[in-house]
Amino acid sequence: MSASLNLPNLLTWIRIVLIPLIVLVFYLPHYWEFIPAYWAGPTAAIIFSLAGITDWLDGYLARRLNQASNFGAFLDPVADKLMISTALVLLVSKHPGYAVALPAAIIIGREIAVSALREWMSELGRRHHVAVSGIGKYKTTAQITALIMMLWEHPLLFIPMYQVGYGFLLAAAVLTLWSMWKYLVAAWPHLRED
Repeated sequence: MSASLNLPNLLTWIRIVLIPLIVLVFYLPHYWEFIPAYWAGPTAAIIFSLAGITDWLDGYLARRLNQASNFGAFLDPVADKLMISTALVLLVSKHPGYAVALPAAIIIGREIAVSALREWMSELGRRHHVAVSGIGKYKTTAQITALIMMLWEHPLLFIPMYQVGYGFLLAAAVLTLWSMWKYLVAAWPHLRED
């Protein structure tokens, strides 16, 4: 089996395929009135959760089965960024206003900026200076938790899912800025040289 067709990469592809399904389920009640709107959010949250599980599982299996590949190292963060950005756009479309749009813009903007920074550092042969940090893992966990809860939206066992999720979203935005700051500090000497 080639490196691009191994099990971890297949899980990453599944995550990418689930993204349009999340969008479809999220908006389906707007077009098919016989589908109760109440279930759109929870169903989208469940699919998003499955996608989040594949994010953890593909990395675990790549290490466990010794199937890490350059293709997987490229595809995994692309799938993550697509998944997170899509969910944020869905939430902003449903809850327009600065309260959701501002943290969403911070998170999406940071992803674009750090991706560009990594690409530039890679061209200089110094990509290791902006490798994924521990803060990045906390940021990702906060983002996925926030988005699952906010997509679910309705209270679950007396837990106000949307409000708690929004708290996680704000924490994710702070961690996003913090991790970007750390990347910029690490890259600053090379930026100055140029």
